[in-house]
Amino acid sequence: MAMNLTEAQINAIVARVVSEFKSPAAPTTSGKPWDSTQYKGRKLIGVYETMEEAIEVANAGYRAVRSMSVADREKIITAIRRYTREEAHILAEMGVAETKMGRVDHKYAKHLLVADKTPGTEDIVEEARTGDNGLTLTEMAPFGVVGAITPSTNPSETVICNSIGMIAAGNGVVFNPHPGAIATSNYAVDLVNRAVHSAGGPEVLVASVVKPTLDTANVMYKHPSIKLLVCTGGPGVVKAVLSSGKKAIGAGAGNPPVIVDDTADIDKAAKDIIDGCTFDNNLPCIAEKEVFVFDNVADRLIAGMLKNGCIKLTKAQADELAKIVLVEKTDKNGKVKKIVNRDCVGRDCRVILEKIGIKVGPEIRCAIAEVPFEHDFVQEELMMPILGIVRVKNINEAIDLAVKAEHGNRHTAHMHSKNIDNLTAFARAVETTIFVKNAPSYAGIGFGGEGHTTFTIAGPTGEGITSARSFTRKRRCVMVDSFRII
Repeated sequence: MAMNLTEAQINAIVARVVSEFKSPAAPTTSGKPWDSTQYKGRKLIGVYETMEEAIEVANAGYRAVRSMSVADREKIITAIRRYTREEAHILAEMGVAETKMGRVDHKYAKHLLVADKTPGTEDIVEEARTGDNGLTLTEMAPFGVVGAITPSTNPSETVICNSIGMIAAGNGVVFNPHPGAIATSNYAVDLVNRAVHSAGGPEVLVASVVKPTLDTANVMYKHPSIKLLVCTGGPGVVKAVLSSGKKAIGAGAGNPPVIVDDTADIDKAAKDIIDGCTFDNNLPCIAEKEVFVFDNVADRLIAGMLKNGCIKLTKAQADELAKIVLVEKTDKNGKVKKIVNRDCVGRDCRVILEKIGIKVGPEIRCAIAEVPFEHDFVQEELMMPILGIVRVKNINEAIDLAVKAEHGNRHTAHMHSKNIDNLTAFARAVETTIFVKNAPSYAGIGFGGEGHTTFTIAGPTGEGITSARSFTRKRRCVMVDSFRII
């Protein structure tokens, strides 16, 4: 399915699908804990009690795939895409039900995006060089078994996206999912294995554990069969992976700023920013988190946002809400720091606003507030449909503040402008992996924009928008004085 759907079209599709899917999506009953090993009484394939067992089985799957042709691998990828499309509504509903984060319609769209725009074996390209001394062939080979850490914000999307790329590269995979999304993540593991087996692959090629913990992650980090580690998550787990001593790909946090200058199409910018900021309730790490707008067009931008499902908070309301959505925590060194309130992450705007006594309807999808640069709505990555807006005098001030607010994550930034010099200056200064111009943030991962998709954006380690080739190692084969025919 093409991924240029409007929100109205997505909602219409989801409404139809949900009306056809009457049975409970979650593998649980009210009041009982989630079972990450079963779905409606059916045992999930590839989920094990211990990490050691999961790694052993994934390693056997890897050895089986090694003997398969690239064409056979592509058949497996095609099956995973088909299963993902067919069960996108189940995965979307499970994700929201288990994590209490995001929106079913947007998660449904994200699964279609993963199915349609995650690269497969076509991303694995050989290089050949000939000269007077013969032929050198460089091929992209698998690592073996990849150990992957996945988040609660995009749990099944990341499992499936990673699986497609890693299997296309010829690897087996072991997942250590986020504890807050075990059932959804393990259902995705099961889906991948069912698809793989249906296409002639091994019974288990990707594996997980019943109860992922820091201990199971540490087993993964140290196990000799794990040749590559891939982490999609917060700074803590990324740091742990990068400290493992193994080859690692780290996809860390971001705090994407948006600049709007006075040459932009202001009405379009207002809609694009709110569409991006509210997509899956701001859970994607690429989503707009704070806005820097030229003072001479700020009122027009805010007016446009109010027409697109926003409510504007007063300074007092913004300050009150900031104390709710961020809580103070003392670390082991006695230092007090602010962290996001998990009860607010990815929640609907109306749910968050109720916490300070503001009642709005479902048509209000984002809370905006004009705040100073130092405000928490600017400095902290909230992952909620809340947007701080800062007025600036000119492009120099905008770039200076936006770069500071991004905190050197070099993840994602956005700009709305028709001034190519301004666009170029910001892109050079912010140095982010993704830079989106004049579009909602999700265009940066191929939703309404060109290019492939991924939910593992490796800024810290430099792989960028990961794909199958990111999970390969280069091998060179040299033939001297032969295979040169001219």
